[in-house]
Amino acid sequence: MFHPFRFLWRLIKFFLYAVIALVLFVALFFISLPNISYLRDHNPKTTAFMKRYINSVEAKGEDGVIDIRWIPYSRISSNLKKAVLISEDDAFFSHRGFDLKQIRESIKRNWRDKKFTRGGSTITQQLVKNLYLAPAKNPLRKIREWIITWQMEKTLTKQRIFELYLNVVEWGPGVYGAESAARYYFGKGCGSLGPSEAAFLAAILPNPVRYGAKRNSKRVAWKTNWILRRMHIPPPTEEQEIPPEAPVPVYEEPPPMENIPNGDLPDGEDVPLYDY
Repeated sequence: MFHPFRFLWRLIKFFLYAVIALVLFVALFFISLPNISYLRDHNPKTTAFMKRYINSVEAKGEDGVIDIRWIPYSRISSNLKKAVLISEDDAFFSHRGFDLKQIRESIKRNWRDKKFTRGGSTITQQLVKNLYLAPAKNPLRKIREWIITWQMEKTLTKQRIFELYLNVVEWGPGVYGAESAARYYFGKGCGSLGPSEAAFLAAILPNPVRYGAKRNSKRVAWKTNWILRRMHIPPPTEEQEIPPEAPVPVYEEPPPMENIPNGDLPDGEDVPLYDY
């Protein structure tokens, strides 16, 4: 026999349990978020990317060695700063962690290509991924990324975010940060990088392990020259800094490097290969 009041009571209990479970989940989610304030005065000793690299290398029975050498913002080559901004996020100093224009362009291109060929992540979002997140792509991870990005932009200065990024981003197998990258590829300190060297390092950032191993490929050379043209050579001297408020010119987006065949450059352009 159907008892409406008993059914209603069960429905109310189910609703209450669901609300309690949701509240607990949200509470645990926010408790698990990293302490961004720590990064104001402390440099991270390791990142999620570094841990994954060590685990993958050790799974093959090899020693996982990380090369990271922290360098202050003022000692990072202005050529490299400018090249990375042009290549990765030319609106970095004007947005608040999310570049809506680039997100819209990414959605249009991915819809057109019927596959994920272009990302819209800013430097802040890339830093969050490097420091804290797993590679799995799911809605919960994306929400976590957005929340931490918002926290980071609210808590840290733009210069500090850029400094962190340039010091922890992956630049090769076990190579992290601008100083280690400069020594790994060119045998010199980061502060003395010339424009071509800086443009090369910025050019391989989408996939440094893959493109760094093919440093003389036409794909890398084309992207390097694309960046150099937009650096308006001659570049600023090493002593000149890019102030946080200085606007960086916005240029047309290059095609993804994956879409540039090794032997066929865009528009028949004859691009010399840099001999580093």
